[in-house]
Amino acid sequence: MAHRTILTPKQREVLFGLPADEAQLLKHYTLSDEDLDHIGQRRRPRNRLGFALQLCALRYPGRALLPGEVIPVEIADFLAAQLGLKDADLDAYAAREETRHEHMASLRQLYGYRTFSGRGARDLKLWLHGQAEHAVSNEDIARRFVEECRRTLTILPAISTIERLCADALVAAE
Repeated sequence: MAHRTILTPKQREVLFGLPADEAQLLKHYTLSDEDLDHIGQRRRPRNRLGFALQLCALRYPGRALLPGEVIPVEIADFLAAQLGLKDADLDAYAAREETRHEHMASLRQLYGYRTFSGRGARDLKLWLHGQAEHAVSNEDIARRFVEECRRTLTILPAISTIERLCADALVAAE
């Protein structure tokens, strides 16, 4: 299926980028006591920091980290300070690909996150088609979809998938 681009690079960054300014970090990446307990169960500093980062990325912007994704130093510093670690501890995170997958599985179990698949995906697609009639722009429909995924603890699918779903919903609404 052909890729449909409905968002500009700036719109993509706003919806899917990791926050780096202080206000957004405080709002979305401040860890609770419960979070600290779960994070503290990881043995190595790099795994504690990586687990915290995965958790925060799931909360906001609502997606899994991509393999090899460059993490802004502001985020690494902010999380490391809360955990009593150094931001350099993140450098060796997920040297084993399995570690990242194990952490994602733990986060889904502990916090109730679910993947965009099965009945949940079908329900979100139906919801999206209903929202498309009220959307005022491509960015508006994509933002609505992202916010609903966050609300339902659904991990965001790939950006290309979101754009295709939104484009299809907009066409159907017309």
